[in-house]
Amino acid sequence: MEWSSAGLQWLVQGAGYELMLFASVGILLIGIDDLLFDLLWLSDRWRNRGRGTAPFACQPVDGTLAVFIPAWDEERVLATTLTRMLAAWHGEDVRLYVGCYPNDIGTLLSVSPLVARDPRLRLVVGPADGPTTKGDNLNRLWAALGEDERAEGMRFAGVVLHDSEDHVHPAELALYRAHLADHAMVQIPVVPFVTGGSRWIGGHYGDEFAEAHGKELALRSRLGVALPSAGVGCALTRSALALLAIERGGHPFRADSLTEDYEVGMLIGAYGLRSCFVDAITADGERIVSRGAFPGSVERAVRQKSRWITGIALAGWDHLGWLGVRVSGGDIPPARLWLARWMLWRDRRSPLAALVVLAAYGGLLLTGLALAGEALFGWQTAPTAAAMRLLFGLNAALLLWRLAMRFHFTARCYGLGEAMFALPRAFIANVIAILAARRAVTLYWRMLRSGEIVWEKTEHWDGDALPAVRVAPR
Repeated sequence: MEWSSAGLQWLVQGAGYELMLFASVGILLIGIDDLLFDLLWLSDRWRNRGRGTAPFACQPVDGTLAVFIPAWDEERVLATTLTRMLAAWHGEDVRLYVGCYPNDIGTLLSVSPLVARDPRLRLVVGPADGPTTKGDNLNRLWAALGEDERAEGMRFAGVVLHDSEDHVHPAELALYRAHLADHAMVQIPVVPFVTGGSRWIGGHYGDEFAEAHGKELALRSRLGVALPSAGVGCALTRSALALLAIERGGHPFRADSLTEDYEVGMLIGAYGLRSCFVDAITADGERIVSRGAFPGSVERAVRQKSRWITGIALAGWDHLGWLGVRVSGGDIPPARLWLARWMLWRDRRSPLAALVVLAAYGGLLLTGLALAGEALFGWQTAPTAAAMRLLFGLNAALLLWRLAMRFHFTARCYGLGEAMFALPRAFIANVIAILAARRAVTLYWRMLRSGEIVWEKTEHWDGDALPAVRVAPR
């Protein structure tokens, strides 16, 4: 019995120490990475304080804008979304391309009456049963756009990407027209709905997007490095998509990718084309953003985030590599190149970060068991080394800094009340990230073995059923 207790003590304390050491080193490195980025953001804010927004000098682009809305099994929300979009963009020169599948009868029946009544709607039914992939659906919409251009003798000015449940802003298209004059891609903030029904699971999306689109994309835009497209609230010039189509045999979007939108944004940067992130406010004080409801259950959140991790950190690495310069003879300063690769590393580090967080939680659990063993069985614990105490102290300071940044950006976007929820939601976000990383590895392995890519779409619901949520001014 005594030997058994001693063996258990050795196992618990030894494994706990090793896990805590691994996690502490990993948290320190990732924390320093985040801190350097935050300091760069603060430095940029300090240099540009008081400057305001410079008046836009270019002439806005003319011509029709095409809005691509790929759909699979969206009968519950798509008709409402299209009605809302058409009303918001009344009087705009716009055409909405809706991509459906011949075996998705519910979605086809839900949108057909709208298509029959409004010439701004174009229903595109692909030749293959669904679901294929979102990239494949978007490529079919691109082909339909080209068919319309040839038939009507015209050329679209640009393409806007949106999903089947999005709430759009009336001033969104005017903003795109202004900035597409000298940018190949324009991304506006995405602001998830945070409601009582999904405050803990769906709400953590609000925290993450508030920080990512309040700091990450804003700084990357100012630094002039490649911007990832969010897939919604994003506009691209017709010429930029044509360039990608030339590279990919006529299809601008990768049909074998789970994050085709992200790859489009990164490739545009690799070609040396300019992208920008625009966080604008109307004369009435409203932010021009794209809004939508995100998954409110752990299972759906894990499915969605595992798709993002697979597409960006795993399969996306295969597709993009480290992205040099795609233009023949192109030159880029070494500092700018390494800055762009740093951003790629930040995009791809999520599986490693999830492993580090899992080790930290495991180490905390075993440390708790060791303390219980000390109280119940008289286990002797070795004193913590000075180096470990220093490591714990540094990590505690970095953790407080991260929570403070998360609190700041959530408060700026949703108000102080919601920012208080952001602190405990950080733990929920970590758990979902761990589960999603595990599932992403399995999904990636299955993709490598079978070669099949399936559109694991997010389930949507009627956004009109959500209460109005005020977006706090910046």
